[in-house]
Amino acid sequence: MMEIPEEIKKIMRKQHYKLVGEHSAVKLCHWLRKSIRDEGFCYKQKFYGIESHRCLQMSPAAFFCTNRCVMCWRSFRTTAGLDMSNIKIDPPEKILDWCIKAQRELISGFGGFSGTNRKKWREAHNPTNIAISLVGEPTLYPRLSELIEEAGRRGMSTFLVSNGQVPERFLDLTEPTNLYISLDAPDKETYKKVDCPQLPDFWERLNRTLEVLNSFSCRKVARLTLIKGWNDRKPEGYAKLIEKGGFDFIEVKAYMHIGESRKRLPREAMPSHEYVREFAEKISEETGYAYRDEQRESRVVLLVRD
Repeated sequence: MMEIPEEIKKIMRKQHYKLVGEHSAVKLCHWLRKSIRDEGFCYKQKFYGIESHRCLQMSPAAFFCTNRCVMCWRSFRTTAGLDMSNIKIDPPEKILDWCIKAQRELISGFGGFSGTNRKKWREAHNPTNIAISLVGEPTLYPRLSELIEEAGRRGMSTFLVSNGQVPERFLDLTEPTNLYISLDAPDKETYKKVDCPQLPDFWERLNRTLEVLNSFSCRKVARLTLIKGWNDRKPEGYAKLIEKGGFDFIEVKAYMHIGESRKRLPREAMPSHEYVREFAEKISEETGYAYRDEQRESRVVLLVRD
């Protein structure tokens, strides 16, 4: 069995990830910190009613991913492989226990800050939503359905974010509350340039996933991360992918020039909120999805199927 190199773990700890078990990680979200101090909240709270201070951001596949997306704020040095076939797999109930414990440890210091909302801080010790994303590709974790089910048993909603490169996982997936698929390109050539996929049949994999998703009954969200000069074209191409997946919502969101992505992209690649809104209007025209909401601080616009 493979063990994650200590060098990789050291990099992630330095980047403030709390590592748990063999292959999972937790990290405090920027908006959780803000919310606990009454300084704002995540657009997911505005769009979907998720309380930012009670959201647990984690990944059950922290060291594994199929893509090397140029806009990713994570370091590729922490990727140990394309799948989890050679590592000891932790049980989902243990992962959830460890992640909640880690989150409590990470927020413990907030209790001593003068600007902390003490009620929110106490509530944050018992998260009500789990965002299965953070780092790596979560659908590589073979017991993902059980993790979603375990969260449900504990009264937690689940937001799963995927790149759609593991279509077989969706065939028998227990549906989360929200299922996000990253649609970062309108065509195969752009996808190869932007997401730098490591699997040769990447385009076929994405399309197979979209075909499977069409039958899902949970809230399905297409997330378009807009990079100025890279993937901000061919709205009709995005429309075809969105139609194939039968998405309920579309989030058009700006690439943010943060973290490791600053080594790969210039600051000019980060579009303004106005630019995002203009492209969202083009997507709306092509898809028939209607404008629902936006959040300027996150440079994101929400469209909904009419």
